[in-house]
Amino acid sequence: MRIHDITMPLSAELPVYPGDPPVLITPWSSISDGDTANLSQISLCTHSGTHLDAPRHFIDNGASVDELPLGLLIGKALVAELPGVKEIGRKELERLRIKGVERLLLKTDNSKLWKHEGFVSDFAALSVEGARYLQEAGVKLIGIDYLSVESMEGDGEVHRVLLDNGVLILEGVNLADVAPGEYELICLPLKIQGGDGAPVRALLRGGAEPGAEAAFDPHTTKWPLA
Repeated sequence: MRIHDITMPLSAELPVYPGDPPVLITPWSSISDGDTANLSQISLCTHSGTHLDAPRHFIDNGASVDELPLGLLIGKALVAELPGVKEIGRKELERLRIKGVERLLLKTDNSKLWKHEGFVSDFAALSVEGARYLQEAGVKLIGIDYLSVESMEGDGEVHRVLLDNGVLILEGVNLADVAPGEYELICLPLKIQGGDGAPVRALLRGGAEPGAEAAFDPHTTKWPLA
């Protein structure tokens, strides 16, 4: 079965959300300097790169990342494609036939932004009505392919609507080489006690093998021509 690694590598070059601390990886000991082993020190934000938002991120007494049910982070997931869309609202999501989907990953034009140096502020994100629609539709985990599910103009309401209603948020995935369709998601965060979030290693299993002819998938807004 094919495995897609949708995790962004942690490095000093990785873009971070404005105001967040950067990723720093510095040598602590080095064999080339005469030490017995290579050892590095890492300094990073709990929301660096590909990461999970726990309810505590926006709700002071919300569940922390170490308290999250692992069953929500492993299982059937749908990758749905929304090209050419910046604000993802109810109308855009209704086209994707996501009723009954528990784990939803949105592939947008954001996946191309990982090739840019530094943070890009004009990224695709959910609107508040889009967040409410996902909650109403029964989604339990929403993923998006850049560093925030909410736009730079947001006041946190998108996060609060999702997290306060038990919808976990997976941010910073890279779906550039992933076709829309059904997969198995494996997404395990660092077990940070009391954490408001944590970096994850996120994988998708399944999908078409390289070179296989792709069939039309209804979970995309790239409709075929008549």
